[in-house]
Amino acid sequence: MYIPVTFDHSGIQRNEAIEIKVRNFKDLNLQERHIEEFLRKNINLLFGDDQTLLVVGQQLRNASNGISDLTAIDADGNIVLIEIKRDVQDIKARKEPFEFQAIRYAASYAKISTPESLVELVYSSYIESHKDEYELGDLTPSEKARRELNKFLSSNDALKTFNKKQRIILIASSFDKQTLSAVAWLIANGVDAICLNITPVFIGEQGFLSIDKILPPAQLDDFYVGLAGESSTIKEEIISTASAFNRTWLPRMDKLFEWQLIKAGDSLEIKYFESSEAIVVDETFVLFNGEEISYNKWGKKVTDWSSINIYEWAVLSSTKKTLHELRMEKMAELEAKARQSEKV
Repeated sequence: MYIPVTFDHSGIQRNEAIEIKVRNFKDLNLQERHIEEFLRKNINLLFGDDQTLLVVGQQLRNASNGISDLTAIDADGNIVLIEIKRDVQDIKARKEPFEFQAIRYAASYAKISTPESLVELVYSSYIESHKDEYELGDLTPSEKARRELNKFLSSNDALKTFNKKQRIILIASSFDKQTLSAVAWLIANGVDAICLNITPVFIGEQGFLSIDKILPPAQLDDFYVGLAGESSTIKEEIISTASAFNRTWLPRMDKLFEWQLIKAGDSLEIKYFESSEAIVVDETFVLFNGEEISYNKWGKKVTDWSSINIYEWAVLSSTKKTLHELRMEKMAELEAKARQSEKV
C-alpha cells in the first residue's frame, strides 16, 4: 500500500512527496526466527518506557515437547511467555491454536516457584547459548544467570512477588478473528494476555516497525492526561497513551550513553520533585538513597506513581534538560549533519 503525503517540515521541502509503504515480513524474506531474534535483542521496544522485560529463555522445550519462542521476566517478577507468528496465514497453518499453544507453555512455568529454579531450568541454558553476549569471566553460565536475575529482581523489588502469575504476549503482523476472540475471553476471565500487531513500515528508504496493542483494548480514561503542577506534592499518574497505540522508536538509555549525553556519576533529578537526586551508575541503574535501582523504579519511588516515562521526567542536573530534550537535540543535530553531507 502506497500513501503519498506532503510535509512542510525542517529538512523536507514543501510539496516534496514522501512515500510511505506498509510491507509484510514475507515480502522482506523474513522468517519467524528472524523476528524472534530481533525481539530477543530489542525486547523493550515492545513497550517503550512503560515496561521493562528481561529475556531469560529462547526456544525452550517443555515436557510435552512443545517449544516456546521467548521467555522473559517483568519488573513485578512475573514470567512472560512471548509467542511469535509472522501473520494470520502462519497462525491458521498451525494445527494447534496460537493462543492455546501459549497457554500450555504458561501452565508449564506456573510450577517454577523460586528464582533459583528459573536459573536451573531456563536462564542458565539461555546464557550458555548466547555466552558471547555476556562477560562471563570466571563465572559459569549458571552463576552469571543467578547474578543477573537477582540483580533484576532486587532492583525492581520483585523478589517477594516472583512468579505470582504468568503473562502471555502474542505477536504477529495480523491476527485472525478466532484468536482475538479467544484472547478477549481469556482477558475477561482474568488472564494477563496481550496481542501485539507488529508491521514493517518504510518511509522513503528508512524502515520502521509499527507496534500496535490490539488487545486488551484501550479504556476511555487512557486518554486522560493528569495535570503537572510545580509543587512536589502533586502525585498524579501521568498516562502515556502512546503505549496503547502506534509507537515511534526513540533512542533509549544505551544510545544516550553511546552519545555521551549522560555518563556514570552524573546527577539526575525528577522535575518538580524535591529530594529526588540520583547518581547515574550505568545504562540500567541509578543510586538513590543508598540503593541501586532501575531508572523507572527510581522515578516511581520519587513520585509514588504506578508508571512514569523516565525520559520525560528525569532532568540532567548539569543542563537542566530532560533526557527526552537531550536525545531530541542530538537527533536533530545528526539529521542536520546528514542533510549537509548529502548536499556535499
